[in-house]
Amino acid sequence: MMRSLLLLFLFAFTAAAVAAYKDPERVVRASDAVTELLRDHVEQRAHAVQIPRGQGGEFALRARINGIAAPMVIDTGATSVVLTYETAKAAGLPLELLDYDVDLETAGGHTRAARLTLDRLAIGKLVERSVPALVVPHGQMKTNLLGMSFLDRLESFEVRADRLVLHGF
Repeated sequence: MMRSLLLLFLFAFTAAAVAAYKDPERVVRASDAVTELLRDHVEQRAHAVQIPRGQGGEFALRARINGIAAPMVIDTGATSVVLTYETAKAAGLPLELLDYDVDLETAGGHTRAARLTLDRLAIGKLVERSVPALVVPHGQMKTNLLGMSFLDRLESFEVRADRLVLHGF
């Protein structure tokens, strides 16, 4: 908030200085520049999601997979989004058609997973379609992972203090 006010003050001061020289063309250009920068600032905030760090140091969130709420943990070491069998079933994914032919190393050890594509994966206002994902067999994992097959689609992500900020396009 303070950053926005400071930015607004600086632009107003610049516009006032240009107006003092009574050059209408410069005033219009300065006004357009201020409007564009403020619009960009607002749009950038609208396409960002902040996730607080959990007590265990993880960044946990509630995603929506094909419209169904699902808890997830962000894992930049995971090449893909990985869903538990239970979450995939709740999201209405075609589990009976899957072939568990992908070798997967998890924190709990070695398992096999099946490839699929999520129609829609949403984290707050950030929505991606046709996201590649993996599903593990029943009981193999307790947590859904938000891996790089989603994170790579973002403009950027960064850790600020105890918050992870996801920036969409």
